[in-house]
Amino acid sequence: MGTKTVDEAVDANGTEAKSDKETVDGTGTEETPDSAAVTEADAEAEAQDDTEADAPADEDVPAAGEKDAPGVGQGAAAVVSAGLGIVSLTGSWVATVAAARETLVGQLQTSSSASVATQVKEVYGDAWATTALVGGLFALAALIVGAVVLARPAFGAPGKPQAAWIKSVAWAGVSLGVVGLVLAVAKYSDILLGLPSTK
Repeated sequence: MGTKTVDEAVDANGTEAKSDKETVDGTGTEETPDSAAVTEADAEAEAQDDTEADAPADEDVPAAGEKDAPGVGQGAAAVVSAGLGIVSLTGSWVATVAAARETLVGQLQTSSSASVATQVKEVYGDAWATTALVGGLFALAALIVGAVVLARPAFGAPGKPQAAWIKSVAWAGVSLGVVGLVLAVAKYSDILLGLPSTK
Protein backbone atom coordinates (compact mmCIF):
# COMPACT_ATOMS: atom_id res chain seq x y z
CA MET A 1 0.00 0.00 0.00
CA GLY A 2 2.92 2.36 -0.47
CA THR A 3 4.73 1.10 2.69
CA LYS A 4 7.92 -0.91 2.54
CA THR A 5 10.49 -2.31 4.93
CA VAL A 6 14.15 -2.14 4.09
CA ASP A 7 17.12 -3.83 5.77
CA GLU A 8 20.36 -2.01 4.93
CA ALA A 9 19.45 -2.21 1.23
CA VAL A 10 20.25 0.03 -1.65
CA ASP A 11 17.39 1.32 -3.78
CA ALA A 12 17.41 1.69 -7.50
CA ASN A 13 19.05 5.13 -7.35
CA GLY A 14 21.94 3.75 -5.31
CA THR A 15 21.02 5.54 -2.02
CA GLU A 16 21.30 3.67 1.27
CA ALA A 17 18.33 3.22 3.62
CA LYS A 18 18.47 4.87 7.03
CA SER A 19 18.04 2.01 9.49
CA ASP A 20 16.79 -1.51 10.03
CA LYS A 21 13.06 -2.27 10.32
CA GLU A 22 12.01 1.36 9.79
CA THR A 23 8.55 1.82 8.36
CA VAL A 24 7.81 4.73 6.08
CA ASP A 25 4.43 5.46 4.59
CA GLY A 26 3.72 6.71 1.14
CA THR A 27 3.84 10.37 2.18
CA GLY A 28 7.22 10.08 3.81
CA THR A 29 6.01 10.64 7.42
CA GLU A 30 6.90 8.29 10.24
CA GLU A 31 4.15 6.71 12.38
CA THR A 32 4.51 7.14 16.16
CA PRO A 33 1.73 5.14 17.81
CA ASP A 34 3.32 5.25 21.28
CA SER A 35 3.27 9.06 21.53
CA ALA A 36 -0.38 9.22 20.42
CA ALA A 37 -1.40 6.74 23.12
CA VAL A 38 0.50 8.70 25.78
CA THR A 39 -1.18 11.96 24.72
CA GLU A 40 -4.64 10.41 24.93
CA ALA A 41 -3.93 8.94 28.37
CA ASP A 42 -2.72 12.32 29.65
CA ALA A 43 -5.88 14.01 28.39
CA GLU A 44 -8.08 11.47 30.20
CA ALA A 45 -6.09 11.89 33.43
CA GLU A 46 -6.43 15.69 33.31
CA ALA A 47 -10.17 15.45 32.68
CA GLN A 48 -10.54 13.11 35.67
CA ASP A 49 -8.54 15.47 37.90
CA ASP A 50 -10.75 18.43 36.88
CA THR A 51 -13.88 16.44 37.69
CA GLU A 52 -12.59 15.49 41.13
CA ALA A 53 -11.59 19.09 41.86
CA ASP A 54 -15.05 20.42 40.92
CA ALA A 55 -16.90 17.85 43.07
CA PRO A 56 -17.60 19.18 46.62
CA ALA A 57 -16.34 17.28 49.62
CA ASP A 58 -18.83 15.14 51.50
CA GLU A 59 -18.15 16.81 54.82
CA ASP A 60 -18.97 20.27 53.40
CA VAL A 61 -22.51 19.30 52.39
CA PRO A 62 -24.95 19.62 55.36
CA ALA A 63 -27.58 17.00 55.90
CA ALA A 64 -31.16 17.80 54.85
CA GLY A 65 -32.87 19.96 57.50
CA GLU A 66 -29.78 19.98 59.76
CA LYS A 67 -28.99 23.65 59.23
CA ASP A 68 -32.48 25.03 59.91
CA ALA A 69 -33.56 22.58 62.61
CA PRO A 70 -32.50 24.64 65.69
CA GLY A 71 -34.20 27.87 64.52
CA VAL A 72 -37.53 26.24 63.74
CA GLY A 73 -38.45 25.49 67.35
CA GLN A 74 -37.29 28.85 68.64
CA GLY A 75 -39.18 30.71 65.92
CA ALA A 76 -42.39 28.80 66.63
CA ALA A 77 -42.07 29.47 70.37
CA ALA A 78 -41.53 33.18 69.70
CA VAL A 79 -44.68 33.35 67.58
CA VAL A 80 -46.63 31.49 70.28
CA SER A 81 -45.40 34.00 72.86
CA ALA A 82 -46.57 36.94 70.77
CA GLY A 83 -49.94 35.25 70.16
CA LEU A 84 -50.48 34.62 73.87
CA GLY A 85 -49.67 38.25 74.57
CA ILE A 86 -52.27 39.43 72.07
CA VAL A 87 -54.89 37.07 73.53
CA SER A 88 -54.19 38.39 77.03
CA LEU A 89 -55.11 41.90 75.85
CA THR A 90 -58.03 41.14 73.55
CA GLY A 91 -59.66 38.28 75.47
CA SER A 92 -60.43 34.69 74.65
CA TRP A 93 -63.35 32.28 74.63
CA VAL A 94 -61.99 30.79 77.84
CA ALA A 95 -62.37 34.13 79.63
CA THR A 96 -65.82 34.63 78.14
CA VAL A 97 -67.08 31.24 79.30
CA ALA A 98 -65.51 31.66 82.74
CA ALA A 99 -67.09 35.10 83.19
CA ALA A 100 -70.52 33.87 82.08
CA ARG A 101 -70.30 30.95 84.49
CA GLU A 102 -69.36 33.25 87.37
CA THR A 103 -72.31 35.52 86.54
CA LEU A 104 -74.67 32.54 86.63
CA VAL A 105 -73.25 31.37 89.96
CA GLY A 106 -73.66 34.86 91.40
CA GLN A 107 -77.29 35.02 90.31
CA LEU A 108 -78.05 31.63 91.86
CA GLN A 109 -76.34 32.35 95.16
CA THR A 110 -77.62 35.89 95.67
CA SER A 111 -81.06 36.28 97.11
CA SER A 112 -83.45 38.93 95.97
CA SER A 113 -83.41 40.53 99.40
CA ALA A 114 -79.62 41.15 99.28
CA SER A 115 -78.34 44.67 99.07
CA VAL A 116 -77.58 46.30 95.75
CA ALA A 117 -73.86 46.37 96.50
CA THR A 118 -73.86 42.65 97.16
CA GLN A 119 -75.79 41.86 94.00
CA VAL A 120 -73.46 43.99 91.87
CA LYS A 121 -70.40 42.36 93.35
CA GLU A 122 -71.67 38.79 93.04
CA VAL A 123 -73.19 39.12 89.58
CA TYR A 124 -70.79 41.54 87.85
CA GLY A 125 -67.72 42.08 90.01
CA ASP A 126 -66.75 38.43 90.28
CA ALA A 127 -67.27 37.90 86.56
CA TRP A 128 -65.00 40.84 85.71
CA ALA A 129 -62.39 39.60 88.15
CA THR A 130 -62.53 36.16 86.53
CA THR A 131 -61.97 37.71 83.10
CA ALA A 132 -58.97 39.61 84.44
CA LEU A 133 -57.61 36.44 86.03
CA VAL A 134 -57.77 34.47 82.79
CA GLY A 135 -56.17 37.34 80.89
CA GLY A 136 -53.40 37.48 83.45
CA LEU A 137 -52.71 33.77 83.03
CA PHE A 138 -52.36 34.22 79.25
CA ALA A 139 -50.06 37.21 79.83
CA LEU A 140 -47.92 35.24 82.26
CA ALA A 141 -47.63 32.38 79.77
CA ALA A 142 -46.57 34.82 77.04
CA LEU A 143 -43.97 36.33 79.33
CA ILE A 144 -42.50 32.96 80.30
CA VAL A 145 -42.38 31.56 76.75
CA GLY A 146 -40.79 34.73 75.38
CA ALA A 147 -38.18 34.79 78.13
CA VAL A 148 -37.29 31.15 77.48
CA VAL A 149 -36.81 31.85 73.78
CA LEU A 150 -34.52 34.80 74.50
CA ALA A 151 -32.48 32.80 77.01
CA ARG A 152 -32.23 29.69 74.81
CA PRO A 153 -28.97 30.65 72.95
CA ALA A 154 -27.10 30.81 76.26
CA PHE A 155 -27.73 27.08 76.75
CA GLY A 156 -27.30 26.00 73.13
CA ALA A 157 -24.31 25.24 70.95
CA PRO A 158 -21.74 28.08 70.88
CA GLY A 159 -21.15 29.89 67.63
CA LYS A 160 -24.76 29.70 66.45
CA PRO A 161 -26.36 33.15 66.88
CA GLN A 162 -30.11 33.48 67.11
CA ALA A 163 -31.90 34.92 64.11
CA ALA A 164 -32.86 38.57 64.40
CA TRP A 165 -36.53 37.98 63.60
CA ILE A 166 -36.79 35.39 66.36
CA LYS A 167 -35.45 37.88 68.88
CA SER A 168 -37.84 40.57 67.65
CA VAL A 169 -40.93 38.36 67.89
CA ALA A 170 -39.85 37.02 71.29
CA TRP A 171 -39.36 40.55 72.64
CA ALA A 172 -42.80 41.47 71.29
CA GLY A 173 -44.28 38.51 73.18
CA VAL A 174 -42.50 39.51 76.39
CA SER A 175 -43.65 43.13 76.05
CA LEU A 176 -47.26 42.15 75.40
CA GLY A 177 -47.10 39.73 78.33
CA VAL A 178 -45.87 42.43 80.69
CA VAL A 179 -48.56 44.88 79.57
CA GLY A 180 -51.28 42.25 79.81
CA LEU A 181 -50.11 41.16 83.27
CA VAL A 182 -50.10 44.72 84.58
CA LEU A 183 -53.60 45.37 83.23
CA ALA A 184 -54.90 42.10 84.65
CA VAL A 185 -53.56 42.87 88.11
CA ALA A 186 -54.97 46.40 87.95
CA LYS A 187 -58.43 45.13 86.98
CA TYR A 188 -58.45 42.25 89.45
CA SER A 189 -57.62 44.62 92.30
CA ASP A 190 -60.19 47.20 91.11
CA ILE A 191 -57.49 49.82 90.52
CA LEU A 192 -58.63 49.97 86.89
CA LEU A 193 -62.33 49.94 85.99
CA GLY A 194 -63.48 49.15 89.50
CA LEU A 195 -67.06 48.47 90.52
CA PRO A 196 -69.37 51.48 90.38
CA SER A 197 -70.50 53.00 93.64
CA THR A 198 -73.98 51.93 94.81
CA LYS A 199 -74.47 54.70 97.40
